[in-house]
Amino acid sequence: MRPTPNYDSSNRNHPYGEYSMSDSTNTRIEKDSMGEMPVPADVLYGASTQRAVLNFPVSGRPVPEEVIRAYAHLKAACAEANRRLGKLDDARAEAIEAACREIDRGLPDHGGLKRHFPIDIFQTGSGTSTNMNVNEVIANLVCLARGEPIGHSKDPAYIEKGGVHPNDHANMGQSSNDTFPTAMHIAAARAIKDDLLPAIEKIEAELTKKAEAFDGIVKIGRTHLQDATPIRLGQEFSGYAAQMTHAKERMHRALHVLSELPIGGTAVGTGINTHKDFGSLVAAELTEELGIHFREAANHFEAQHAKDGLVEVSGDLKTIAVSISKIANDIRWLGSGPRCGIGELKLPAVQPGSSIMPGKVNPVICESAMMVCCQVIGNDATTTAAGLGGIGSLLDLSLAMPVMASAVLDSIHLLARTCHVFTDNLLAGLEADEERCASLIEGSLAMCTSLAPVIGYDAAAALAKRAYATGKTVRELALEEKILDPAELDRLLDPLAMTHPEG
Repeated sequence: MRPTPNYDSSNRNHPYGEYSMSDSTNTRIEKDSMGEMPVPADVLYGASTQRAVLNFPVSGRPVPEEVIRAYAHLKAACAEANRRLGKLDDARAEAIEAACREIDRGLPDHGGLKRHFPIDIFQTGSGTSTNMNVNEVIANLVCLARGEPIGHSKDPAYIEKGGVHPNDHANMGQSSNDTFPTAMHIAAARAIKDDLLPAIEKIEAELTKKAEAFDGIVKIGRTHLQDATPIRLGQEFSGYAAQMTHAKERMHRALHVLSELPIGGTAVGTGINTHKDFGSLVAAELTEELGIHFREAANHFEAQHAKDGLVEVSGDLKTIAVSISKIANDIRWLGSGPRCGIGELKLPAVQPGSSIMPGKVNPVICESAMMVCCQVIGNDATTTAAGLGGIGSLLDLSLAMPVMASAVLDSIHLLARTCHVFTDNLLAGLEADEERCASLIEGSLAMCTSLAPVIGYDAAAALAKRAYATGKTVRELALEEKILDPAELDRLLDPLAMTHPEG
């Protein structure tokens, strides 16, 4: 066996330097199937986790805590299912469930989750290291609850007395290959339900409020960044609100996709070493516990060999990012100025905009939101690549799941926070400049559009060209040239009438 890496804590660039094995007085010796392994004395994990810590010193970014908490709910549900199936005695099931509740609370009595779940996201692609990390922590928490030292979870005498073994009991009827993708789904579903959907509903409500408040304000429309026919500012904002309504619908569909769980398929989807009812029982337990309607996968081979569902959800998150970037960029353009730009909107001044230009205020909330959208689009590219055949999905298992989980959860949380920030720090204080809107409409050459059905397209185009050449408005020139009766001209050039179809 190759020698175990020894990372010195004096190396400040090493993300796991704090877990140095250089001081043997602060370690304990544990064993796994590969032999002995020194482990930091006070951590709740064991040899398998320590090997992963030393094998993957890549980014210093551990598996997201949401996945760990999801694992806690999953392992508790698995213990209860095994108890119901008569495979796990009541005492062990209750001990596992109690340990899982401690993990879900964040291990406040043990220094927090980060200390005990340190494995990098760039680890084994199946998430096996994290599954074993969870199993070992559960087993050691049970040790402590039973008055046993950490690290005794594999002692035959202890197991004989009713102790919990990390593999035989905490992982009973399970595999990393079905638990990690299940934990991914649980974590993402909870984040969407608890964080993102309320945030989307909040921005949708504020945009709807603005659409109603701005509905009487007529402004010039713009296509290709050129003047177009009039539109009500409220109509523009109703479009933004509808984008967020569609975003909400997309996330409800995403919840349906994520609620199908791979649990019960074990290693390759066949369900070896588990009961045929195990997956459905676990899904029912999770549904009751978390309030999301989880169900066992209809086809375990699809659920474990590919991660198309997570790729789909990531694509929906990307679509929401595209929607938010559209809204933010439009507001940025419409608020440009204040004197030499479009200036139809007045953006809240939240901070000085320049270190050299006094009085300058920039659309920083829009810029922040648009950078988030860039990150979400990048996360989707990562998730898509991780789901590709030959990269992530290979024969009978998806093999890039930890990075998929990290990317999708990052997108969910970024979008949720951005919706809150955008609503509170920009939309709530956004105002319209009605005078500016009115003046730009009157000066627009696109006002000729409503004359075309009466005087003909070519005559209207010629009038627009003459108005541009002379610097006059379409109305002024049409009156001067007596093209139409003044009353008829006023009727045809009424900007408000141009914002809805003829009755």
